[in-house]
Amino acid sequence: MKKLQVIVSNQYDPFLNRAVEQYLTEHQEEGVVTMYLWKNQQTVVIGYNQNPYSECNVQLLLDEGGHLMRRGTGGGAVYHDLGNINFSFVADKKLYDVRKQLSVIQEALRSYGLQTEISGRNDLTCEGRKFSGNAFAKGQRNDLHHGTILIKTDGAMMMRYLTVDKAKLQKHGVKSVASRVVNLSELVPELTSENIKQPLVASFEKVYDGKAITLDFDTLANTKEVQAIREHIASYDFLFGRWRQFKTTKKAQFPWGNVDIALHVDEAKALITEVQIASDCLDTDIVDQAENMLKGCSTKQIPAFDESNEILRDIVNLIYC
Repeated sequence: MKKLQVIVSNQYDPFLNRAVEQYLTEHQEEGVVTMYLWKNQQTVVIGYNQNPYSECNVQLLLDEGGHLMRRGTGGGAVYHDLGNINFSFVADKKLYDVRKQLSVIQEALRSYGLQTEISGRNDLTCEGRKFSGNAFAKGQRNDLHHGTILIKTDGAMMMRYLTVDKAKLQKHGVKSVASRVVNLSELVPELTSENIKQPLVASFEKVYDGKAITLDFDTLANTKEVQAIREHIASYDFLFGRWRQFKTTKKAQFPWGNVDIALHVDEAKALITEVQIASDCLDTDIVDQAENMLKGCSTKQIPAFDESNEILRDIVNLIYC
């Protein structure tokens, strides 16, 4: 028997909002599906394996009172402000269903007359333009699916802070990141990041055919476990630590995402001494696996690895080509 829960954040602190999400993923009880709605103020959110210095103008963002946050999932950098709303689905592995979860968003927007499509590896689009990017993570007993809904996001600020690789834009046939996306308020002026909340809750209950209980955000946010998570993910080391000295030596673009590799080699011993990979790949674990596998390997002989894994194969070929 499934149990439905709804949590709506009343805070705009990106680290607190993310900490609540992580706590739910790690501790939510069996048989539960939770929809969590939250908003961040003036925040660039990067994927778990991304280099902040190549994804956004870090100093400008911080100087102007903004925040940089690293999420626990893969994917690319996005900009959050109070004109967009973010959603998280935290579900028991037996109840986790990405298509069903996306249909909650689509059903809610249908109530405003908007017809939307699932596009590419992780996007929702309307009239051919992206309004929602999604990312995913697997936990021990719960899985996570989260994403954005652009409603009235400040496109000028988004372009001011984000620095998108020109090759990536050319791949999509556009000139700027802003031309790839659409604010849904352009299509339905009365739609806001506030008045979409109730339709999302109603859609959640309709799609899952049940009544959801509402949990108090403050009670959860003030627990010592959530506060400890917040402190960790807001720390300098977690956000920037190992990336300040990152120097790209190999880079490429693949169907699964972009990859930059910083490779340090002991030429005398013909060994890879250090390897660090920055990527918007959705699979965060495979990046860690590649780094661990390649460190200490000979530069003259390709190590044995699972060649059926496309991402691992492409990374190894890029290094040894």
